[in-house]
Amino acid sequence: MTSLSEGGPNGTFSNQEERAEQLAGKLVCDSVISDIGTTRGSVTFKINRDLLTRNVLQQISKDGSLYGLNTELFSELSRRKTIVEYSSPNIAKKFHVGHLRSTIIGNFIANLKQAVGNEVVRINYLGDWGLQFGLLGAGFSSFGSKEKLLANPLQHLFEVYVKVNTAAEKDNGIKLSAQEFLRRLEGGDPHALSLWMHFRDISIQEYAKIYKRLGAHFDDYSGESFYKEKSQEVLKQLESKGLLLKTDKGTVIDLSEEGNLSSYSTVMRSDGTSLYITRDVAAAVDRMERYNFDEMIYVTDKSQKNHFQQLFKILKIMGKDQADRCQHVPFGLVQGMKTRRGEVVFLEDVLDEARSRMLQNMAASETSKQLDDPSDTAEKIGIAALIVQDFKGQLVSDYHFDWDQALQSTGDTGVFLQYTHARLHSLQALRCPRDTEDFEIASLREPCVIATLQHLLRYDEVIYKCLEDLQPRYLVTYLLSLGHLANVAHRTLQVKGSSSEAAHARLLFFKNVQMVLGNGMKLLGITPVNNM
Repeated sequence: MTSLSEGGPNGTFSNQEERAEQLAGKLVCDSVISDIGTTRGSVTFKINRDLLTRNVLQQISKDGSLYGLNTELFSELSRRKTIVEYSSPNIAKKFHVGHLRSTIIGNFIANLKQAVGNEVVRINYLGDWGLQFGLLGAGFSSFGSKEKLLANPLQHLFEVYVKVNTAAEKDNGIKLSAQEFLRRLEGGDPHALSLWMHFRDISIQEYAKIYKRLGAHFDDYSGESFYKEKSQEVLKQLESKGLLLKTDKGTVIDLSEEGNLSSYSTVMRSDGTSLYITRDVAAAVDRMERYNFDEMIYVTDKSQKNHFQQLFKILKIMGKDQADRCQHVPFGLVQGMKTRRGEVVFLEDVLDEARSRMLQNMAASETSKQLDDPSDTAEKIGIAALIVQDFKGQLVSDYHFDWDQALQSTGDTGVFLQYTHARLHSLQALRCPRDTEDFEIASLREPCVIATLQHLLRYDEVIYKCLEDLQPRYLVTYLLSLGHLANVAHRTLQVKGSSSEAAHARLLFFKNVQMVLGNGMKLLGITPVNNM
């Protein structure tokens, strides 16, 4: 509806109505506008619903997975090179639920950027260097077991790390041994490097199994270790520019505007070993040179906000223009994530719990179908539940996780989205073979169809909004609404017992709704199921 502006101080409502009627009288209906009228001083237009129905369904059928991504909204967007750094677990420490958030959020952002035509590089920047490796290297001979390491690498490395950490608090000798091991490692000692490489390799193999379950993949398994030498080059550059100051606690760079050390970052320990921030600077500089990126997005929890502010500030001080193209996407903490055995330690426990609970729910449901691989289906539905629960709110907000709520088959959940997708897919078994995509419009005039089609028209707007804010909640809300509209249409539109023309038109409608629903789910990182 188009409205005339309100009259000024001397204007009257009757004048506005008169002007609206005059304007309406000059307008002519055409193939798109079926009726023109006025109401309360506004000109109203009624769209030709048959044309809307035909155009939307034909457009979805034609575009398929690209529907909504090549409209005028995106015509001005330049195709860019995007780096997304996400997940980034610390070897020997917990691969926990925080890494789940980083993994699924980063995966969504990478999917989104790729969908609109960007060249995307997905980087997993492992915490594979630093003092925890000194502790691990020094402690493995006392607390480690080669057999346990082969049987369950992530858990055993974590157990060793916890034990040696506890021992180091009581025994200063162990702490000194850890520092010595780290110095040997940074000095290139063959034995230390061999042990480190073994720990790193088996950890990556285990991570890859978990990422496969989550549907995530990476183009580059980078890590802090790659930049141990380049971090020294960064320090030399900073020193040559007179930007470094030596203090009792180590070497620092002044980040304050006033030059009074009110804000600073420590870039080297007093014993000469490098720090996390120094290696991050080296990594950023290396990526600027190697990829010449248009944007680089870091996905980590919000506790690292200050770290990234310092990182970007150091890059600017170094004269790196691409510092302005770097962005931190922070996320909040998850509370209450427990398995039936107690507190979650490893991400794998969360995925196993989601699959186990979903299998139980499926077995108890009277509507569940016989499946070739119930465990695989339960896994996909469980992961959808985790993702939707996580993505419903602002990413930066903390939230309390509730298994029962997340795994409900009705309401706004990932299970509901999977259920709707499977239900729409099952309708296609009723489909009669047709050589043409032409269909009978008269069978698609119900209000539920028009409401669904109008919603489908908004898909590109929602994707664009997600691109602007890098927040998946807009897409989650959109897909849940689409699911509810699809279920209303499913209850309203009869397929069985209808004429072949009516059945064909309605099945085409449901097929296109399923396609857009599935496309959106895949962007979120969900693998749609066809049966459940």
